[in-house]
Amino acid sequence: MMPRSFTDLLWDYGVFVVFIIFSTLVPLWGRFFGKKEKTKADYVFGMGTISMGAMMLSIARGTLGVRSFLGYPSELFYRGSAMWETLYGMVTAYPIVCFVFIPVYFNLGVTSVYQYLDLRFNSRLVRCLASGTYVIRSLLNLGVTVYTPTVALNTVIGIPYWASLLGISAISIIFNLLGGLKAAIMADVIQGVTMILISIAIIIQSMISVGGFEKIFTIPAEDGRLKFFDFTGDFTIRVDTTSAWLGQLFMSLSIFGCQQNFVQRYLSMSTFKEVRRTLMSNIPVVISLFSLAWIVGMGVYSVYADCDPMAGGYTTKMDEILPFFVQDKFSYLPGVLGLFMASLFNGALSLNVSNLNSLATVTWEDFLSPLPRFKGISDRQQLTIIKFIGSIYGVMVMGVGFAVGLLSGVIESSMLMTSATSGPLLGVFLLAMLVPMANWKGAATGMIVSHVITLWITFGSLTVNKETVLLSTSVEGCTNDTFSSGIVKPAKSWLLSNTPLEVESDFSYLTGPLEVPVPAVPQFPETLYSISYMYYSLIGTFLTVIVGTLVSYLTRHRDDAYDHKLLHPAVYRLSQLLPGKARRYVNNPDIRPKTMATPSKKLPQDNPAFEPSPESIREKKSPLELTVCIVVNGEATSSDPSANESYRQLDDAGELRDVRT
Repeated sequence: MMPRSFTDLLWDYGVFVVFIIFSTLVPLWGRFFGKKEKTKADYVFGMGTISMGAMMLSIARGTLGVRSFLGYPSELFYRGSAMWETLYGMVTAYPIVCFVFIPVYFNLGVTSVYQYLDLRFNSRLVRCLASGTYVIRSLLNLGVTVYTPTVALNTVIGIPYWASLLGISAISIIFNLLGGLKAAIMADVIQGVTMILISIAIIIQSMISVGGFEKIFTIPAEDGRLKFFDFTGDFTIRVDTTSAWLGQLFMSLSIFGCQQNFVQRYLSMSTFKEVRRTLMSNIPVVISLFSLAWIVGMGVYSVYADCDPMAGGYTTKMDEILPFFVQDKFSYLPGVLGLFMASLFNGALSLNVSNLNSLATVTWEDFLSPLPRFKGISDRQQLTIIKFIGSIYGVMVMGVGFAVGLLSGVIESSMLMTSATSGPLLGVFLLAMLVPMANWKGAATGMIVSHVITLWITFGSLTVNKETVLLSTSVEGCTNDTFSSGIVKPAKSWLLSNTPLEVESDFSYLTGPLEVPVPAVPQFPETLYSISYMYYSLIGTFLTVIVGTLVSYLTRHRDDAYDHKLLHPAVYRLSQLLPGKARRYVNNPDIRPKTMATPSKKLPQDNPAFEPSPESIREKKSPLELTVCIVVNGEATSSDPSANESYRQLDDAGELRDVRT
C-alpha cells in the first residue's frame, strides 16, 4: 500500500463527501424548486419531462455500470478481449427490441410490462410468475450492488459495513420518496458522466506513462490480448465469439425488452417515433461506452505489461488491477482517489434508486392493485402506496446486502440466477407476441419447466471444477521505480483487499491457480453442467417457447381468445394469410392507446402499426364473445356492463374517437 499524507487524505475525503452531496441534491432539485409529481404517471414515467439525451445516457448507464467500470479492464489484462465480443449481442438486441417489443407495448396503456402478459393470456399466474422472477432477480443483484462500495469505505475511511449499508439505503429511500423516475434518470446521468471522465483520465495517464496513444493498442496486441472472431464450436469454453454474441443477445433481449426498469423508460417518452430514435441513436453511445472500459484495460495493461502487480505480489485478486493503477499513477493528484471511490459509491446508489422505482411499480401493479382492498382508490393514494413499497424494498435490499457480507457465496449464485432467469422471462414474452396459438396453460408450463431445467444446470455447474486459464504475464520489468514510492507488499489499501464482489460475479471461474489442471473426460450430467453460463439464457428461452407452444397446441380452446392488438402487428397480419380456420379475437376495453392528447379530442396514433382499419374493427363477432362493441345512433354500447373504461371506436362517419360505455 501507499501511505498518504494528512493533506492528501483531507482532499480525498473532501472530494468524496462533496461529490455524494452534489449527486444527491441535484436530481432532487426539481422536487423543491420545480414541478412536482402530482400523479402516479408523473412519478412512474416522468410524463415527457425527460430529454432524449438524458434518457439515452440513462439506458446506457443501466447497461454499463460498475461492473463494466471495474470488471472489463481486469478481464482484458488477464483473459484477453473475448468478452469484448459480447458487444455484438448487445448491439443486435437494440433493433430487435425497437421493432419487435416496443410496437406491442407502446400503445397498450400499461404501467407494468408484466401487465401485458395478463392482458395477453388472461392469467394472473403467468403475470405473477414473470413479475416474481424479476423481483427476486433484482433484489439479489441490488443486494450485491449496495454491498460493493461498503468494503472500500470500511478500508479507506474505517466506516463500519452496517453504517455504509444504512447510508446507501437511507439515501435511496429519500430518492424514492422525493424523486421518481426523473430523479433516478438524473442520478444515472451524473454517474455516467463521472465514469466517462475518470475513464478518459486513466487513458490519458496511460498514454503519458507508455509514451504515446498508439502503444496502448500495439502492446496488448503483441502480447495476445486482442484476439477476435474465435469460433471454437466448444460449448464448454467460458466465452468465444459464438457464445459471446448469442448468449449476450438473449440476455440483452430479456433485460432491454422484458425488464420493468428499461421498458418504463421507453414508455415515459411521448411518441413511438421518439422511442425508436432514442434506441437506435443509443447504439453508437453503448458501443463507445462499452469500448471505453476495454480501452482503459488496454491502457492499464500497456503500463504494467512487464510488471504484473498480482504476479509480483502487490495485489491478490485480478479485479484489483484498476484500483491499484489509480493509487499508483494518480498519487501526485490529490482528490482523484476520493472521486474514484465516490464514483463507486454513487454507482451503487443510482442503480439502487432506479431499480427501487421499478420494483415498487411492478409490485403495486402486478400483486397489490388487483386485491379488493385497493379497488377504487384514487391516483394520489396509489402514488403514496408505490412510494411506501419502494421504501420497504430499500430496507429489504439493505438486508440482502448484510447477507452478502456474511455469505460471499451468495454473490456468484445471484449472478448465475440472473443468467438462468433471463431465458424463461424472454421466452414467455416471445410466446405472447409471436405465437398466436399460445395460451396461459402453455405459457405457465413453459416458464416452470424452463426454470426447473435451467436452475438444475445452474446449480449443477457449481459442482463441476472448471479449469482456469489465464494469459501469461511478466515480472521481468519490475524495478524499484516501477511503482510510486511508498507502495509495498502486500497491498492492504482500500478496494485492494476486498475488490467489489459484484465484479467477480460477472466473470465466473476467474479465481483459482494460474496453472492449468489436467482435464478429465466428463460424463453425463457433468457434460451438461460444463456448458458455459453464457448459453443459459438461450437454453431457457428455447425451452419456454418450445414447451409453451406444444402445451398450448394440446390444450387449445375457444375461450383462449384475446385482442389481436396484443400480438405483434406483423405476426397478426401473417396469421390472417395462413390457411385454416380463422382465429377468434375479442375486443378488450382495458387496452387504452398511449397518447398525449386530451380524452375529448381525437387521439392520433403515432405508430401506424396500431391504427386499426375499419375492417379490423368490423371483424365478425361470435354471439358468445366476452365483449361486443356496437355503435347505435352515434352512441357506443357494450354487452359487458362492467366495461366502464374509455376505448376507441368508429362513429357513424367512420372516424375513430374516444367513447365510454
